Amino acid sequence: MKPRKVSFKRETKETNILIEIGIDESGLSEINSGVPFLDHLFTGMAFHGGFRLKVQGTGDLEIDAHHLVEDTGIVLGEAFHKIVTEYGAVDRFAHMVIPMDDALSEVTIDVCGRPYLSYNVSFPQGLVGSFDISLLKEFFSGFVARAKINLHIHVRYGENSHHMAESLFKAFGKALKQAYAKKDDINDGMSTKGTISL
Repeated sequence: MKPRKVSFKRETKETNILIEIGIDESGLSEINSGVPFLDHLFTGMAFHGGFRLKVQGTGDLEIDAHHLVEDTGIVLGEAFHKIVTEYGAVDRFAHMVIPMDDALSEVTIDVCGRPYLSYNVSFPQGLVGSFDISLLKEFFSGFVARAKINLHIHVRYGENSHHMAESLFKAFGKALKQAYAKKDDINDGMSTKGTISL
């Protein structure tokens, strides 16, 4: 099977972001989103998801990280959307539950063409270092809108916001790999309707 590779670039007055994904490739990722904690989360996401990821981002961090985090979610969502539109049907559904010490995170995906985010997370600490942990919801909102998927996130419990976020992104990476796996039968659709509008 030919490896599936996609990229997407978005440039605005606030941010400039390029993302490349080799969904069928392993190897070292190159991640420099401009936000160190986000880089840390992406590194775990790609490694445990088993795909290669390149992220290059700059933005108006002199204000705060909000625009860069949200727009990175948008660009990543666009890139995953291209996996389906350029290469065809994927397995569609995925469900992962991943622990990290005190934390346990659950991620469920449906690549269905209908954007919907269910985000059930309550972080006990508002900051991880200098990173505002509430921005992760903005990231996932942007991702879902552009990937056009159902994404249900539930961090079931945890005492440490860093551990909770890390277990969440590991679960997210593994769920992405599962949901976007190439269907064995390329003539088989993704829905009983016969088609999904992506």
